[in-house]
Amino acid sequence: MEINGKVAIVTGGSSGIGAASVRLLAARGMKVLVADINEEKGNAIAKEVGGAFAKVDVTSTDQIIESIDMARSMGEVWALVNSAGFGWAQRTIGKDGSYESAHSLDAFKRVIDLNLIGTFDFLRLTATAMSQNSPDADGQRGSIVNIASVAAFDGQIGQASYSASKGGVVGMTLPIARDLGAVGVRVNTVAPGLIDTPIYGEGERAEEFKAKLAKDVVFPHRLGKPEELASMVLECIANSYMNGQVIRVDGGIRLPPK
Repeated sequence: MEINGKVAIVTGGSSGIGAASVRLLAARGMKVLVADINEEKGNAIAKEVGGAFAKVDVTSTDQIIESIDMARSMGEVWALVNSAGFGWAQRTIGKDGSYESAHSLDAFKRVIDLNLIGTFDFLRLTATAMSQNSPDADGQRGSIVNIASVAAFDGQIGQASYSASKGGVVGMTLPIARDLGAVGVRVNTVAPGLIDTPIYGEGERAEEFKAKLAKDVVFPHRLGKPEELASMVLECIANSYMNGQVIRVDGGIRLPPK
């Protein structure tokens, strides 16, 4: 699929995998709208790549529509990278055996709302906009890439909500790809392993913690780089025969129980 000069939306584009995807897509000639809740970082990276920024909470349908309309003012939207999300860790039951100490239901709902429902909401609305694009020679009108996690398959103790949310993203990939094939829109999902992002902090302790995590990686023996994930995102967008796939980018890791 030709992407040069086309418009892309990247949610969660102000940091980590999202930011790396923004930079790589822009370097390959795409006009990128950074959709993120962090105004300072979002505006900075948008300025860096000559793109645009929209403040978006992906749990707000109205804000999603506003950002898509902003992107359409830049041209036809041919790519969406769903990278916005967050994690939560809590055991299913508490140590004292009380109902009150069980896993927070509000927290579980919040993770599902943002990581799964927010991803689907952005996908369904962007796909609607893509369906109005002029098709290319293959009949294509766009490509969507969701960011899941290996926790969808190897969820650790305490990751019930996060694994459920990412498992939902994995599970909906194929049926949506089959559905949107009718209008020429492809859908794939990338499932990252342990990626070196700001979530781990900085300094000596952070480096020691990351080194400990890297011991479970088969090869290479390190955390992944955001740029390595962005490379797979680009492939899913640009390769016209990539469709309905869930691809692990994880150095061969299989997460232990804890």
